[in-house]
Amino acid sequence: MLSDSKFENGMLEPLYFNDVNMSGTRIINANLSDLEIENAQMGGAWIHNIGTPPEGHPLHNPAVQQRPVRFDDCNFSNSTIHNCNLSSVAITDCETIGMTINGILVDDVLKQYRHDNS
Repeated sequence: MLSDSKFENGMLEPLYFNDVNMSGTRIINANLSDLEIENAQMGGAWIHNIGTPPEGHPLHNPAVQQRPVRFDDCNFSNSTIHNCNLSSVAITDCETIGMTINGILVDDVLKQYRHDNS
């Protein structure tokens, strides 16, 4: 039983958790490269400040390129993506009804694009 445990400055690689309740868990200042989360309920999760260290951070290295992140078979309905760098992101075979980008319905833009390019 590890309830209410606290790990600091630990090398915990590789770990494997199966059939665990980690609700309320916080992971801060961690290297989660190659992390895989599968069959997880994440309702209410808050994922923020993800990526290589930003300019001004002591570990910032402008030569380092962030490796891609991949989401498959996820339900993000009614979720918010705010202030994120989505350059070169590919969205494929996804339900987009009601999805907006800066207040503009994506379906409307796609319909117009298809109309203009048919």
